[in-house]
Amino acid sequence: MYALIVLLPLAGFLIVGFLGNSIGAKASEYVTSGLMIVAAVLSWIAFLFLAPEAPQSHAILQWMQAGSLDVSWSLRIDRLTLVMLVVVNTVSALVHVYSIGYMHHDPHRPRFFCYLSLFTFAMLMLVTSDNLVQMFFGWEGVGLASYLLIGFWYKKPSASAAAMKAFIVNRVGDFGFALGIFGIFVLFGSVNFDTIFAGAADLATKLGEGGGEAAAAPMFHFANYTLSTGGFVTAICLLLFMGAMGKSAQLGLHTWLPDAMEGPTPVSALIHAATMVTAGVFMLARMSPIFELSHPALTFVTFIGATTAFFAATIGLVQNDIKRVIAYSTCSQLGYMFAALGVGAYGPAIFHLFTHAFFKALLFLGAGSVIHAVSDQQDMRNMGGLRKHIPKTYWMMVIGTLALTGFPFTAGYYSKDAIIESTWAGDNAFAVYACGLTIIAAALTSFYSWRLIFMTFHGKPRASHEVMHHIHESPPVMLVPLYVLGAGALLAGILFEHFFIGEGYGEFWRAALVTGAENHVLHEMHEAPFLIKIAPFLAMAGGFIVAWIFYIRSQSLPARTAATNPGLYRFLLNKWYFDELYDVVFVRSAKALGRFFWKTGDQKVIDGLGPDGISARVLDVTDRVVRIQSGYLYHYAFAMLIGIAALVTLMMVGGR
Repeated sequence: MYALIVLLPLAGFLIVGFLGNSIGAKASEYVTSGLMIVAAVLSWIAFLFLAPEAPQSHAILQWMQAGSLDVSWSLRIDRLTLVMLVVVNTVSALVHVYSIGYMHHDPHRPRFFCYLSLFTFAMLMLVTSDNLVQMFFGWEGVGLASYLLIGFWYKKPSASAAAMKAFIVNRVGDFGFALGIFGIFVLFGSVNFDTIFAGAADLATKLGEGGGEAAAAPMFHFANYTLSTGGFVTAICLLLFMGAMGKSAQLGLHTWLPDAMEGPTPVSALIHAATMVTAGVFMLARMSPIFELSHPALTFVTFIGATTAFFAATIGLVQNDIKRVIAYSTCSQLGYMFAALGVGAYGPAIFHLFTHAFFKALLFLGAGSVIHAVSDQQDMRNMGGLRKHIPKTYWMMVIGTLALTGFPFTAGYYSKDAIIESTWAGDNAFAVYACGLTIIAAALTSFYSWRLIFMTFHGKPRASHEVMHHIHESPPVMLVPLYVLGAGALLAGILFEHFFIGEGYGEFWRAALVTGAENHVLHEMHEAPFLIKIAPFLAMAGGFIVAWIFYIRSQSLPARTAATNPGLYRFLLNKWYFDELYDVVFVRSAKALGRFFWKTGDQKVIDGLGPDGISARVLDVTDRVVRIQSGYLYHYAFAMLIGIAALVTLMMVGGR
């Protein structure tokens, strides 16, 4: 059954990829969507009823074997895998169904659904991998599929540029991930998870027993440098996290994520809720036994995660594109997950990944319903007053917003509050820093989320009369996925809290993650003081009140505030100038280097030497050489005689 869950999306990809134009768009939609629905149902059955007592490995076939490197195609099934199967297949199935309505007028629907299924299959290979090489295959597969989907409308220059940007920025992170895999193979002699985790347990025992001496024992010798065991493990963890920073758009490698909005809206929902950006969080959770060996690496993860949560939330305050607001929200929420991972709260991190998938997919697909209604308009400044025209979409967006902001008893309330409490209970140098920034980010999240609702659905209509005349509610094929996701956004927290962060935590994970026996954060977070427990609610309420004042009570206040603080407003509107900085440091410098080699190497050296350059001299020489091939026999005989005479003369002069 597990193989079927993974291979059904692949079957959809192959069928539509080879036969899509023959069977037609409708059949392509039904084939891929039907197979995804079956995979989603099987995933829920496995998650609820067939969870194994201990991690299991199901071999499919032998892949490669060279010396001690033995890589097989195997499916690793444990609780972490089953959670990810539910998230990926559920959201992907709903996105497939939603896309039937959203992409109805697109002439290239078979290609679109083919890419969606490929994207899903690659993510499934990643989350079911039993070794790091197989994980890297899925890792690169989602990168390829995201490139194809972000640039699906390839005739738009902005879409092509966004696809290239996502591909290139992720290659930076993937380079670090590859180096981390090499380091793990050197350290443990294997890329298989069972061997790695057993070796990590032995290494933890040695480091614990030997104290400073074991930690300081040289591991590597390179030139005049030595690297301790602890230092080598830290280097590996930082390289692995570099890969996660790229895939999950953390500060520094985040610039591709907002531009990914150039793809169709269903693609945005799939990338942001279930597939690509969750890969980094999953990888760190999977490799938690390794990260537990490096306190400095976990501290760095905490710092980057908390900073990203705050940084992305500040940018979301002033964005006007409805999809970009939600995109920066994703970036911020991923920061929450990494902050939790950094303090060792793996359960809360995965819990937030689980709940986030429902309400973030709901918000993106809801935004797609809005865009569909207003003739593909995405600027919220040209919306307003839509609540009465598309009430079903409005209420679904409100439910998603309540869950995102952490309204009591919604999905986000349980998981986000658990992360804030776990950062308070963490023991690394940036734990308090993370707790403070995540609380501030919660207030900012509430503000920009309700700002989106108020600007889009409330107030006076700002769209043109023609657009307002054609506004209509989305068809049932688009609304039904919203209803399902809305139920998840409301109930996923209260139904599954016990397993992810409650008393059943250790029993639920069953060796899939570092559990309470090895990590005490889950116990200590429940002892957080009342002020920490109530802070997320106060932040959420404060953000709502400020947004209501700005966009309902006094609608001229935002413009006056921006005019009063023009520097800060431009700083946030231009996304802290990261793109401009990278353009100066990397893009322009690379172009300048290319121009230097072009002018120096090509024009001055190759074309500049001689009257017409080296290329002209080569032509001159060849023109003379070809004259030797005259076609006359006596010319060839004469050349042979000259050669023999020269050879005899050389032998006589040489004394041989």
